[in-house]
This record gives sequence, C-alpha cells and structure tokens, in this order.
Amino acid sequence: MNSSHPIITIDLVLDRLTTKDVLRAVLHAILFHRLFGTIKPQMFEVLDVTMPGVDDSDMIALIDNKVDSFWKSMESGRNKSGQITVTFSEKRPRKTWFILGEEEVPWEQWIVNAEIRQPVTDRDRQKFDTDLASALTKSLEVMLTHTSSERGRAAVPLITNAQGISPFPIKVTVKVGGVEVG
Repeated sequence: MNSSHPIITIDLVLDRLTTKDVLRAVLHAILFHRLFGTIKPQMFEVLDVTMPGVDDSDMIALIDNKVDSFWKSMESGRNKSGQITVTFSEKRPRKTWFILGEEEVPWEQWIVNAEIRQPVTDRDRQKFDTDLASALTKSLEVMLTHTSSERGRAAVPLITNAQGISPFPIKVTVKVGGVEVG
C-alpha cells in the first residue's frame, strides 16, 4: 500500500444496538469534512454526541449500502470486527508508454476499525455507552484536527472540476475478517 498519502484511523467498539447508527454518523462526518461542493448539511445524534452529515441522496445511498454490508457480514459470520475504508483519489493521466487514459491516485484514506461487543449487565451498558460516546467525540476531534491541519490541507489536490459535491472519486470498501464484502 502506498503510504505517501495520509491515512487516518478511527477505532470504535460497538454493540449490536448502536452499530448501524454509529457507523452511518462517522462515515457522514468524514464525508462532511472532505466534500468540497455545495452540500446540504444534516445532523446525527448518537449517544448525545452530535455529528455532522451530508444530506445528499447519492451519499446517503452509498453509506447505507456499505453499513448494511458490514452489518450483514457481522451477523452471518463469526467475526466480530471489521473495517470500513473511505479513500479519496484524484484522476491523473496514466504515465505509461502504451496505455492511454487516467488512473485514480489516492490522496487520503480514512480507516474505521469497528469491533462488536455486547455488554452483559446494566452497569456494563452504562460504561459501554459512556466509552462509546467518548470515542465518538474523539473521532470528531481527529477529523477536525486533521482536516484543518497543514498536512490535511496539503493532502487535497487542486480542484479542477467544480461539478457535483465531490470533484474527486470516492471509494468506500468494507472488510470483515480481512475479506472485502458488499
């Protein structure tokens, strides 16, 4: 894997009740901070943590599809951990002698590692919810710190196409047990 681009990792420990909501909110927040077109914002409230999102039918469908793939793989398998990767790329002319066209070159990658655990007692549930709310707050801080940092701003290539909400290709992949799903 080419590590010349920033790779930002977010680690979450989830439970069955909140997995889908948390993953949707985190993915929306990443896109909210990395889409450069005119977007309509929306908010996600998860465990008393308010996270920004993007109210765009294509982005909502993409996120819902990937979160559902993650959830179905978790439900059907023995693995209780996986990851969702969001890769932002730019299109560059291909630099080979015989092949013409463009290639997608990543300029930033976000990796959301998710592990599912189930609290047993009410006391465990309270601690679990508090820890998850803290992890969500920390993930927002990571997003804000990175996207406003010099390294985060320098990672963004020149915007040459201002059509749509993203001038760059976005790829979202889901892996459970090291195998790509969905």
